[in-house]
Parts: sequence; structure tokens; C-alpha cells
Amino acid sequence: MGRRQFLKMSGTMAAMLPWLTLPRFAEGGPVKRPAGPMQSADAKHMLWYRTPAPESNLLREGLPVGNGRLGALVGGEPATTCLYLTDASMWLGKRDVALGDDGQFDYTTAFFGSLVMLAKLYLSVDGHDMAHVTDYRRELDLDQGYLRIAYRKGGVTYAWDIFASHPDDVIAIHLSQGGGGSYSGSIALHGMHGDTPHAELVRGTLTAATSHFQGTLDNGLRYAASAMAFAPSGTVSAHADGIRFANCSTLSIIICGGTNYTPDLAREFMDASIDPLVLATRKTMAAALQTPAVLLHTHVADYRALFDTLRVNLGSSTGSQRAMDTWTRLQARAAAGSAADPELEATYLQYGRYLTIAGSRTSLPTGLQGLWLDSNESPWMADYHNDINIQMNYWLPDRAGLPGCFDPFTEYCVSQVGAWAAATREHFNDPRNSYRNSSGKLAGWTVGISTNIYGGGGWRWHPAGNAWLCNNLWQHYQYNLDRTYLTRIYPLLKGACEFWEARLLTASVKDPATGLTRDVLIDDADWSPEHGPTDAKGNTYSQEWVWDLFENYRQAASLTGEDAGYAETIAQLQRRLYLPQVSTKTGWLEEWMTPDDLGEHQHRHLSPLVGFFPGDRIRTDGSSPALIEGVTRLLEARGTGGYGWAGAWRAMCWARLGQAEKAYQLVLNNLSPSKNRSNGTAQNLFDMYQLDAGHDAFQIDANFGTPTAMLEMVLTSRPGLITLLPALPGAWAASGSVTGIGARGGFRVDVSWKQGSLTSVTVRSVGGEMTRVKHGGWEREISLKPGGSVTLSPDANSSARG
Repeated sequence: MGRRQFLKMSGTMAAMLPWLTLPRFAEGGPVKRPAGPMQSADAKHMLWYRTPAPESNLLREGLPVGNGRLGALVGGEPATTCLYLTDASMWLGKRDVALGDDGQFDYTTAFFGSLVMLAKLYLSVDGHDMAHVTDYRRELDLDQGYLRIAYRKGGVTYAWDIFASHPDDVIAIHLSQGGGGSYSGSIALHGMHGDTPHAELVRGTLTAATSHFQGTLDNGLRYAASAMAFAPSGTVSAHADGIRFANCSTLSIIICGGTNYTPDLAREFMDASIDPLVLATRKTMAAALQTPAVLLHTHVADYRALFDTLRVNLGSSTGSQRAMDTWTRLQARAAAGSAADPELEATYLQYGRYLTIAGSRTSLPTGLQGLWLDSNESPWMADYHNDINIQMNYWLPDRAGLPGCFDPFTEYCVSQVGAWAAATREHFNDPRNSYRNSSGKLAGWTVGISTNIYGGGGWRWHPAGNAWLCNNLWQHYQYNLDRTYLTRIYPLLKGACEFWEARLLTASVKDPATGLTRDVLIDDADWSPEHGPTDAKGNTYSQEWVWDLFENYRQAASLTGEDAGYAETIAQLQRRLYLPQVSTKTGWLEEWMTPDDLGEHQHRHLSPLVGFFPGDRIRTDGSSPALIEGVTRLLEARGTGGYGWAGAWRAMCWARLGQAEKAYQLVLNNLSPSKNRSNGTAQNLFDMYQLDAGHDAFQIDANFGTPTAMLEMVLTSRPGLITLLPALPGAWAASGSVTGIGARGGFRVDVSWKQGSLTSVTVRSVGGEMTRVKHGGWEREISLKPGGSVTLSPDANSSARG
């Protein structure tokens, strides 16, 4: 929409916005927080601080808000508060594939692209610098889902509420005070791509003004952002440098923005009919129709409908621990000899759920940094890495009672697979590509290790990436048993199988048990991410993922009644697959088809263990003791140091091995404070990844992976078996409970314990009908109708409903 059209709209703003003639605010008072059932009895899960987050350290100290599409990092002091805004679809780059001399992808910002920021908003309040305020406190209330800043100045209490509403698709800021005070200052909206904002007054009986900009990236993506400020008293005016306000008893600011991205290959992922400025303006206006209290209440009700599905009690912390601000508390827990702080750990788990809700609703999935950037030059382009990172991001939703937050991952894969298949067909067998199929055959689809939102690939080809993406898709089905969903993902599973049917090679190997030679199927020249030779055939990583893919496809074909003949073909291929052995030299599960270790002993990736976690082929209750010993010894060799996501993955494996204290130590390692750019947890609980001595990066996968590991310590599952408290550490053993954990097979589970022993478990069906429930030597078979539930206790009879 051009400026002339927007001005015409503004000229009739009073007619469009009936609120301009209605009373909107109670003079002088703060927004009334949601009451009744919406109000927490006590906010157990909260991040809070006594000092502001400096803009210069925003990525580590700023607090995140997000509505699943639009996110903001909030920092600065009251005199100048900043919001760094990111829309999930604000991507440079393109779909076209360009290969280098080695046949791998052009992995540069200029071609592959990058997620970039949308805007910055600065809110300045005259005279409210930290030298003139007392009792400052900022807090992110995870139970309610919003950020609050409070302080005193001149005997007056000032309060700010900041939140990102999913129902209204905006970010809202409301400034209030306890009486006798007022706000004067300015608002500046800055674009991040050479944009020129335009501010104008909204005329009516109440003062209001807007600032907005729009633009087009080099790839043709259109974008826009809009901010509207309004108050019941004082003045709000538009100026060349933005919006100014004076003597306002309260002030509200509504922010919205977005692009014309659409998840549709047929439209080249951009919808020419969408005008982002018109859309953003309409949404800010619609939000402004509501009182601040209603807008907040609507947000909190929507947020809590998700957040309250899982409750976590890992034990009680002390009063002195609760009295510490979050950063002080984090450092105290990391000190040598410190006491356990189970409430802090429960808060960290719930923070992962908060970020899931804030970052993954109905838009694109969360990538390496989610919706929270501090510049246009993010490490690894803030992309989607599919050799662990995006998969780890989506292990949490189903376990954590947030199955709907998995949807963006599904929609992404479904919308991109057509472009991935075309790229595979046209470029995978390029003679420069060392990973090409040496047979010359080609079918189906695969991906690069990195992907963007336009169907493009980056870095290296990743043949087994298709199977790992399909593992996430399939396990989501196992948690929820939605046949409509299964029908949607079935073509992806089949297309991945077709790729591997064309790729597998026949090799002769000697059976260690019989000494006889037999023919097996192996992967062509490939890489075990992300180390060792790049031309090894039959590496463990790929063999395990192909076995897993074939197993999942066979089940999917049976459930849907599709392609029985092809499913039998896949079954025959699966039976012929080479399966990894334990090395006769190291005692580890082999990573390559050799007893030699060809890589780094303590490499960050656990690529050869994917058949153990997240896969199910290797099981402590079904595999040979020698194989489990090989897994254990490899895991020991990998060590406990390194990056957050690597520690989380190790913790999940140790939990499956029933090694509670080893899993717990890795959780504590990830909670160690990040100082001087070290690996660890920042002040705002973001996981930081050390790049070198002077640089680090926020990488969100550990913020999801560590909570996943914690839930795996409380409950692990596969279809037909739910194991309770498999790795409960001593720090949580005294007493605790978790309600609402997802279990594969179509169940939700509530579990409670005391002195390390199970006291009660309730299993509710969300489609599942039969499973076993196990704790130590105690075991029960249960049978339920969908929607029914049963409560069990090792020392009492069961009670069933439904």
C-alpha cells in the first residue's frame, strides 16, 4: 500500500475505530491483572532481575516474548527501552540451487540467505533513567506468559506489561502508574534494511499516532511493520523522527509486522496478493479496539491453555534460594558444594516450554535462534540444521503436553518437500557431488544439512537427513495416533524410501557369529555428521536411519492401507540392511564399517547412537548385552563436555541407560553460567555456544533438548511400553510429580513419587488402547478406550474411568 492510500485510510480512522469515542482507561491505575481462575496462586516459574538488560548485551540478558510468529527481545532501562523484532519469515535467499566445485551447496548469505531482523523499536521516557528510580524489578512470568517491569520514581510506582498475543497477532506494551505520575517521551520505529519510517497522527477524541514502514528484500519478499501508540490523557503526536507523548497517565503501544511469505511452492513461497503493511495496520487497529485488560486477559487465557497442560514439581527449594534473582541463583547453584535447587531446575524446564509456545504456533518452525536475533548476521544464518538441531527443537512438544506446537515442523516439511524433491532430481547426482549415487539411479527426495524457507539447501548434501526428518514426523504420530495427520506425512515417508531404494549398494561382509560371508545393503559414500571421512560407505549413522525409516514406513503403509506391494519391497530391503557391530578394538559401537575409530573420540555429535536415541532399534530390554555395552562405552568415550545441545543429547542417552546421576550432571553442566563467552546458560537462560575465545552464539536447541532430557529422566516410552522414573536423580528423589507428560502409543501420564519410589500414576488415553506401565520390578498391562483413564499405585488396586 502506498503512502497516499495509507493517508486516505488514516483520514477515516475515527470511523474505522469506534474506540476513539469510548472511554478506554481507568485514570492513573495499572492494568488489572487477570483474576479468578486466570491468576496463579503463586508464580513458581519466573525469571526476575534487579537490574535492566543493557542493549549492548541484549542477546544474553534481554527477555524474550513471542506469539509463535513474531518475536521480540526486550531490554534497556526505563529511560530507553528497546525491542528487537523478528518475524519468522523474514528471510533473505532463494530456492535456486547453486553447487560449488565440490558439488555441495552455495552456503552464503548472498545465495542461501538468512533469517534477519524485521525492526527495532525504542521507547524513551523522560527522566526515568536508573539514577532516578528505585526498587527496579523486571520479571518474565512463565505461568502467565508475559513480561513485567516495575520501579518507583518520586514516590510513584510505575509498571509496564509487555506481551506477544497469539490471538491478536501483535506485541503489546502498556505503561501504567499508581497515581500521581505520568509519562512523557518518544517512540522510534527503525527498519533494518534501509527503511524510512513514516509517522502520522490518528485524529479522534483520544490521542493516538502511528509509525510504519514497508519494503522489499532483494529476493522479492515484501515486508512491513507498524506501531500505534495511544493514551487517554496528555498528548500523543507524530513527528519526523517518530511518535512523541507527553503527560500521559497511561500509554499503550501495539506493534505488528510481517511479510508476504506463504508456504506454497506453486507461488514460489510468496503471495503477491498480500500487502504486509495493510495486514499489519489492520491487526494493530483490531487490537486497539480492546481495553488493555481485555487484550492481556485474552493473551493469558490463550497462553495458559497450553502452558497448564504440564505441571512440574521436582521438589522444594529453600527460602534463601527463592529470594535470589535468577542470575544470582544460577551462579549459586553452580558453585562447588552447593545444595540442590529443584525449583530452579523445574523453572528451566518450563522455560523450554515457554519458548516453544512463544516460538512455534502456526507459522514456521524454530531454527537455530528461534525468533530472537540481535543482528542481521546470525551464526549459521539462523537456519534449519537437520543433522540434530531442528530435530532436537521438536523432541519437546509431544513430551511436554504441547502437541499443537509441533505443527509448524509438519507444515514446513510438507510445504518444502516438493522443492527438495526437485533439487534432488536435478542436482544430487551431479558428477561433482562426492555423495552422489554411484549406481546412477535416483528417486524420491533428500536435503542439504541446512535448509531455508524457500526449498533451498545449504552446506553439504545430507542423504540420511530425509530419514531423520521422517523420524520426527513419525514419532509425532506415535504420540497422538491421528490418522488424518498420518495420511499427510505418508508421501514424505514413501519418497524418502524411494530415495534409499535407489541409493543402497550391495556389499559382502563376514558374519562375526558364523564366519560366513553374506551380502548386505549399505549406504553409498557418505559422512557421519560431522567428523571423520566424507567418503565412507555403510556408516552407522546412515544404516540406523535407513532401518528406522523402513520400519516406520512399513507401519505407516499398514495403517493407511496404502501400497502393500511396495511396503513388502521395503521390508525385504530392511531385512538385508547391514547393522552396526561392536568394535573388537575399542569396545564401542562402531561408527564406520571398521573396528577402527576414524574420527574424534570426544566429538560433539552422537551420530552412531541414533539407533539408541532418538531411534528404537537398540533397546536396553531387547538388544544383546554386548550391544548395550558397546553403546555405553561409546557414550563414555564421547565425554561430558562441550556444547549445550551435545550435553542434552548425551543426557537423553544416559537416561535411557538408567544412569540417573550421569544424566543429571549433564543437565547441571548445561545450567552452568556462561561467562566470558563460555558455553553455558546466559542471564536470560538462553543457551550460549562458544565460537572462540572472544565470541559466542545463542543456539536454542539446548533450551529445548535439556528439558526433553529432564522429562526422559521421569518417563520414557515407546508404543506398548511406558517406563516410569527410569533415571530419577537423588536431587529430585525426596518427593515430586509431573502431570501431563506425553507417552508414545497415544497417552498422557501423571506420575508422582516419594523417596525415589513411584507412589501413583494416572494414564489417560488420547487415542491409545493398550500399553504396559513399568517401574523397576513392578509392571501392569492396561487397556483403555480413547478418552478413558486409569490410576495405578504399586501398593494399591487400580481405578479406571471411561
